[in-house]
Amino acid sequence: MEHPGFFERAGPFTAAALADRIGAELRPGDDGNRSLSDLRPLGDAGAGHLTFLDNRKYLEFLTATKAGACIIAPAFAERLPAGVTALLMKAPYRGFALALQAFYPTSLKPLTAGYDGREQVGPIHPTARIESGAIIEPGAVIGREAWIGSGTTVAAGALVGYRVTIGRDCFIGPGASLTSALLGDRVILHAGVRVGQDGFGFAMGAGGHLKVPQIGRVIIQDDVEIGANTCVDRGALKDTIIGEGTKIDNLVQIGHNVVIGRRCVIVAQSAIAGSSTLEDFVVMGGQSGVAGHLTVGAGAQIAGVSHVTDNVPPRARMVGTPAQPIRDWTRERVAVRRLAKGAAAETDAAGGDD
Repeated sequence: MEHPGFFERAGPFTAAALADRIGAELRPGDDGNRSLSDLRPLGDAGAGHLTFLDNRKYLEFLTATKAGACIIAPAFAERLPAGVTALLMKAPYRGFALALQAFYPTSLKPLTAGYDGREQVGPIHPTARIESGAIIEPGAVIGREAWIGSGTTVAAGALVGYRVTIGRDCFIGPGASLTSALLGDRVILHAGVRVGQDGFGFAMGAGGHLKVPQIGRVIIQDDVEIGANTCVDRGALKDTIIGEGTKIDNLVQIGHNVVIGRRCVIVAQSAIAGSSTLEDFVVMGGQSGVAGHLTVGAGAQIAGVSHVTDNVPPRARMVGTPAQPIRDWTRERVAVRRLAKGAAAETDAAGGDD
């Protein structure tokens, strides 16, 4: 059975009604009566969907989009395929935030256990489905319509939120919280792990920073282990995904829309910014980082305290800030040391600093 999702959707809306609501202008001659039922990324949108473009990195997807309408800056509107209604505005990301608020009006307020305020229930909601053999320790809270598989332990003080699904033989540690998440089998989440909270999304502006609703999910595949107090934000439109067999240490931050492949290793105090992808078997050393909207190729290794600011090819070994191939980094280190020794020798020959 398909998961029903975590947020209720309003609409549909006409393109003209949405343009009026978000402060956009319809391009002259475009169809303002086009019905739009949801908002999707450029590459996933269909004829009944609204999409948007705010980042030049995604221009390649613009000319091929099959969306019904697009929130876009006037400078790029001519690149839209024929038949796509253009909602023109100078700040498309702000328009995207307002459109999301229209489609998902309840998404601005965090939803945890899913109680509606009228129900008088205990810590385990009566609609939750808990298979035989699952263990729910004292003080754990199991939300409305949650599903927990056999052999899974939910430790004391943990929260399994509204419609969260957990597979079999998992361990959810003390004080952990899960919202907007789907977990596979044999997943281990240690104490204090946070999964499924809002991604950090705001449309910045001089008049204030407008919250961008985060309506995606977190999907954690089989045999993943996540260390204590690590945070995994849910996606904005797409899902945040952690692939099968990946191991994540304590105190790691994983931003919204991040996709991590199979059997990756991410060591403590590392961070991956939103919409970046780690392909299979990537290793990140402690306190390393990946900037947003990047791809780290399969088998690449990022040394500790190194920070990736550009795409990394497969099997590369990267060091430094900004991170660069280890051979280049080593050559630069040698060259700098030689320069330093030469400068010191010249100083000594001149009689020092006196």
